[in-house]
Amino acid sequence: MGDVAVGARSGHDGEEHRGSPAESTVPAADSAVTSGNDSGAAKDDRVTGEHTTAEGQGPGGTARTAKKPRSFWKELPILIGIALVLALLIKTFLVQAFSIPSDSMQNTLQQGDRVLVDKLTPWFGSEPERGEVVVFHDPDNWLAGEPTTDPNALQTFLSWIGLMPSAEEKDLIKRVIGVGGDTVECKNTGPLRVNGKALDEKSYVYAGNTPCSVDDQGGQFKVKVPEGYIWVMGDHRQNSRDSRYNQSDAHHGMVPVKDVVGRAVVIAWPVNRWDNLPVPDTFDQSGLGAQPAAAGLPAAPQGLALAGVVPVVWWRRRKQ
Repeated sequence: MGDVAVGARSGHDGEEHRGSPAESTVPAADSAVTSGNDSGAAKDDRVTGEHTTAEGQGPGGTARTAKKPRSFWKELPILIGIALVLALLIKTFLVQAFSIPSDSMQNTLQQGDRVLVDKLTPWFGSEPERGEVVVFHDPDNWLAGEPTTDPNALQTFLSWIGLMPSAEEKDLIKRVIGVGGDTVECKNTGPLRVNGKALDEKSYVYAGNTPCSVDDQGGQFKVKVPEGYIWVMGDHRQNSRDSRYNQSDAHHGMVPVKDVVGRAVVIAWPVNRWDNLPVPDTFDQSGLGAQPAAAGLPAAPQGLALAGVVPVVWWRRRKQ
């Protein structure tokens, strides 16, 4: 700080005397209040009204200690915990990954593919539409006799938070052919008909398969789908145990809408098979009847979890 000027005083001889050296070197107090025309005011002082607070000090002239930001490594476990909670919530309510265990949906889906299933829209009353690929809980022991896997601890944890398909859930994946009120029929080798309209299924039925299977076990059929149910079939028609071959169960081969987990919207893995799963054009033709409205939400649980963590990090940093 600059030197402080000490006012002049008169001696007995009328001459001006300067103060003692001790007096002339006394620094001005940092918290001093100066008048508006005092050129000796400290430059670092901030004057508010009639009071001045020096930079770096708290009230009363006490030193204020700057708060150190928390180390990134200390925050990392908190952020990981937040991401895991968000992933669990997303898996429960929004999107879940499922693995394709068989060839019944070839060539649309291959064994080992991972698909992302929209679980959000059913919460808002949306029901499956014709042509959609859906995942549903086993309606009545359709998977009897199918081999089951024994996951390790890591696989169990990852499936619990939605980053891997669950090996314990008995779920199936098929294409919706008929919804409540529809009449679905197939004779000889086809075509498959919905409400009397023939479907052109070349774009998704496995190459070399016929729309109908010529057998006496369910491949030839005509059914009326009750309200609250759907009729499902695999795209690999001659290699799919679907609604046709479960007509003797409690629901006569139908799948209750309440058992539908959601619509498969994206092939997420492997990378070279990334693709969406749209409804084929044949289901948009007139005469099939009205469809229930639905909307998709294709997103990965881990991606949404990361998006949820970013605002938390920003808020915590801003608060510090």
